[in-house]
Amino acid sequence: MRLSHSLCLVVLFLGTIGAAEAKTINTEAVSLRVETLKSGFSHPWGITELPDGDLLITERDGKLKRLTPNGLVVSILGTPKNVFQEGQGGLLDIALAPDFATNQRLYLSYAAVDERGQAGTEVIMATLSKDVLIDSRVIFKASPKRSGGRHFGSRLLATSEHLYITLGDRGHRDRAQFADDHLGTLVRLNLDGTVPKSNPFLQADDKRAEVFSFGHRNIQGIALDNTGTRIWAHEHGPQGGDELNVILAGENYGWPTITYGVNYGLGTQIGEGTSKPGMRQPVYYWDPSIAPSGMIMVDSDRFPMWQGNLLLGSLKFGLLVRLVLEDGKVIHEERMLDGQFGRIRDVIQANDGSILLLTDRSNGSLLKLTPSP
Repeated sequence: MRLSHSLCLVVLFLGTIGAAEAKTINTEAVSLRVETLKSGFSHPWGITELPDGDLLITERDGKLKRLTPNGLVVSILGTPKNVFQEGQGGLLDIALAPDFATNQRLYLSYAAVDERGQAGTEVIMATLSKDVLIDSRVIFKASPKRSGGRHFGSRLLATSEHLYITLGDRGHRDRAQFADDHLGTLVRLNLDGTVPKSNPFLQADDKRAEVFSFGHRNIQGIALDNTGTRIWAHEHGPQGGDELNVILAGENYGWPTITYGVNYGLGTQIGEGTSKPGMRQPVYYWDPSIAPSGMIMVDSDRFPMWQGNLLLGSLKFGLLVRLVLEDGKVIHEERMLDGQFGRIRDVIQANDGSILLLTDRSNGSLLKLTPSP
């Protein structure tokens, strides 16, 4: 009787997944079919696809879930025990090593708390063995740890040679101009966690060797372009002034000396204005802020009309934003979804060329976007 009853439950469960909720959204270049593939995730933050089509999804409360194509959700054991779940902290991003298919190695970033109650971004490298993380070791600890739950970053980008870790200023804005610690920086490591010999500050006495660029407020999206030669990143500004940047080695991106944003509630100037010699200007900025999160550059045969465009989520307005690029500049912006699905936390391109989105809420969802006939 129990076995029969369990089988009935499984059949009903799979039937529900097969009848995914779908909407058609008209956009400038294509009609989109938006399917809700799965709900019930607790503030999902990061997503990646395994070679077999399963998805790994992080939840801010410290859990890592595997979602199979037939809708089965499995908890992955072995995640970090010292995850700081306060404010913007929690289990954050996930990235597969470029050679994951041969060694099952992956990276997780998270806000970690120490014995004093101070928190900062950390990254582990681990091996996925069935549904357990093994051989886990911390390869990066942002220093110094601070109190409070603001501005941890932290997106991960694993290229063929390096691991990029985006960070925030942890609310201590002035530290972003020094790079003698990790606050307000973007870090670059080798894939094994060591420091690349080509890092710009390797020989500098007054800057950390792991730092690749600095002057950042809170980087929430990073993507490699389709040629594999240019890195794009966006970061949250204060009230106004969210930025899109091309990341270059050793460059200063200005925060808080220059910004297009103002002090919250006051509207007063921050720093010295919007430009200063020796500090990079953003390629593009948003005012008012959209609170961007997650980002990809489209390289999908299913979306030929979007080839080479940047897609990113918006937490503030629940948007999917499309940026059209030409000669390294943004020449057009399209805003889609218009809050119909809630806060968009992450955006990835799946192996089949579809676009997958995560919505950030207590009952978060996985959305799939495909061209509608």
